[in-house]
Amino acid sequence: MSDNMPRDIDRRTFLKATGSAAAAATIAGCAADPDEAGTGSPEGTADGTGTGQEGDATTLTFARGNDSGSLDPQNTTSGEDTKVMNQMYDQLIMFAPGKSKLRAGLATDWNLEGTTATLTLREGVTFHNGEEFTAEDFVATFNRFTNPDYEHYPGDTYTSAYGPFTLGDWVDDVSADGDYKLTMELSQKYAPFLRNLAMFASSVLSKKAIEEHGTDLKNNPVGTGPFVFEDWDTSNQRIRLSANDDYWGEAPKVDEVVFTTVESNTTRAQTLDSGGADIIDGIGAQASKVVENSSNAELVEKEGINTGYMAFNMEKIEAFRDKKVRKAISYAIDTESLVNNIFQGIAKQASQPIPSNVLGYNEGIDPYPQDLEKAQSLLDEAGYGDGFSFELATFKNPRGYNPSPLQAAQLVKSNLGEIGLEVNINQQSFNPFLDYTSSGKHDACFLGWYTDNADPDNFFYALLHPQVSEDQLTEGQDWVSFDADGYNTLNVAAWANREYMSLVEEAQKTYDTKAREEKYKQAAQIAHDEAPWVFLNHAKELRGVSKSVEGFVLAPISGPFLNLVSLK
Repeated sequence: MSDNMPRDIDRRTFLKATGSAAAAATIAGCAADPDEAGTGSPEGTADGTGTGQEGDATTLTFARGNDSGSLDPQNTTSGEDTKVMNQMYDQLIMFAPGKSKLRAGLATDWNLEGTTATLTLREGVTFHNGEEFTAEDFVATFNRFTNPDYEHYPGDTYTSAYGPFTLGDWVDDVSADGDYKLTMELSQKYAPFLRNLAMFASSVLSKKAIEEHGTDLKNNPVGTGPFVFEDWDTSNQRIRLSANDDYWGEAPKVDEVVFTTVESNTTRAQTLDSGGADIIDGIGAQASKVVENSSNAELVEKEGINTGYMAFNMEKIEAFRDKKVRKAISYAIDTESLVNNIFQGIAKQASQPIPSNVLGYNEGIDPYPQDLEKAQSLLDEAGYGDGFSFELATFKNPRGYNPSPLQAAQLVKSNLGEIGLEVNINQQSFNPFLDYTSSGKHDACFLGWYTDNADPDNFFYALLHPQVSEDQLTEGQDWVSFDADGYNTLNVAAWANREYMSLVEEAQKTYDTKAREEKYKQAAQIAHDEAPWVFLNHAKELRGVSKSVEGFVLAPISGPFLNLVSLK
């Protein structure tokens, strides 16, 4: 805040004193079993209320399954990081709460004509460090994320895989025309571009903060958003934010927000029921029953825009390079049992990379049915009839697209054992797990994806295109090394199918919606037939919300919008 606002300084000083006490009294990081068995007991405040008012300050507590790993939008691919960063950062263009349509953000007007995008910026916006927002801040943001020659580029190992596919692969130049005009010249026609500008990875950073903090922005975020970073208690997995009374948009209705970690789904639901949290996510089948039966909370649900899958690392495991082996495993795994018995109806079977509510979904493709006889026959044809062993890496913390990862892994292990394949489960905490898979150390792994912009490109290109130059590809080979120059580490299958890649690239350049849709339907068919993943499920979005909460909007994209929330 600016130095000429003593009222805000006094308020935040007050919050540091009273809010710290409130935050300390809410749930500490819980090391309970993260799966649906849910050991451990809910913890609340000393008086059992957990949230709400502390003195004259109102505190909203959001409980989740895992702590953040970074609070720098250019340093992460994690949804856990995003839900916190979305409170502190804005984008040039933003999503309407709970919808996939675009709205004005730090830009009030925009136009994409051919390969030129022009934007008019909002005036009178202030960063949390007191600096005024101008076009130069986005120029610095873009260069920090995509330009290795930029003085303040934080390095290839620091910047996330979002840099290239969000902005870097498409934008040749960003220029400021005065303080409030931006022009972006694209390298090609690129249909998803405006939606990419609304993704969390396109959050606008302060040029001054970039220059002053460097990579320490991951611990000290500076945005223009509705909440301001206060502190991060990593030992107790708790992050505290305070209201930005100078916010350009709809100002927060609570004084502070506390994000806290309770690893067990069921324990988290019990915490909500007992009043120790106001909003929870990462809800599995048993936890949803706890919330539904609560007299203090309600279950809010919405169709998700996500996918859950098991990826084969073709670079590491030679057997996975054979399509017959990948299809055999797809036929062996009972995904119908997974969604009905383990996830208990909160998800539906997947047949392709995108869910049915995304452009390009191919309704003519059915999920792989379990067929052990066909699976064994395919293994025999591929020369692996006697079986082999591999590691299945999974996260132990619940995710919306896989709320019971250990049980899901045990199902896979049991199913594949019936066709002579030995599966060794390697379960890790979520942040180390992401590092493990993005560096290609896994044999196979569970993963999933919440869309950033509801565009098919955000699935097809972001997750299954290697994003390397042609000279990095080997003739007659449909996989590529993780060490290839420019490799997209979100493609944890190391898949490089040229026909698929060509269709996805053509779709990016197509502004005609019907023609674009047809290309994605063809790409979906190839992905299904080539089976770089076992397509597992698409999950509902579920939230547990205290009855003391008003104004909460379940937003599969860009949420949660906690500035809209108030407490009775």
